[in-house]
Amino acid sequence: MTTLLPALSGANTLYGSGMLELGMTFSLEQLLFDNDMISMTKKAMEGIEVTDETMNIDNIRKVGIGNNFLALKDTRQKIELPSDPMFVDRRMFGDWEKDGSKDIIDVAHEKVEDILKNYEVEPIDSDIQKDMKAVMDRADKEVMGQ
Repeated sequence: MTTLLPALSGANTLYGSGMLELGMTFSLEQLLFDNDMISMTKKAMEGIEVTDETMNIDNIRKVGIGNNFLALKDTRQKIELPSDPMFVDRRMFGDWEKDGSKDIIDVAHEKVEDILKNYEVEPIDSDIQKDMKAVMDRADKEVMGQ
């Protein structure tokens, strides 16, 4: 009998990141969006630390139950703790507008261009390369029947 696990049981995504139109089109911008969503989901799956500090108990006491503590500097500094998205802009509208009112697609496209222009691939350590070659050589011998 097969047991079905809940959708957020920690399974890996095997297909879909960066894809549009049922996989007929690939978009680097979509890949960045998807990476953002996957990162936020993974962060949520880690759970949220609940302490007096993370709950801002002191600020709640300071402003009083039922009042707005979201405008306090300490609260604003901690707002990104649950997730730190690359593309979701949580600034106030005026700040976003003052910085050029770029929509999320333009921001993602600029990031794609930056990565394509500036990303440097870190070389694989020579010991790891030797190990990888040994694995490939063994596999080649098995396939060739030697």
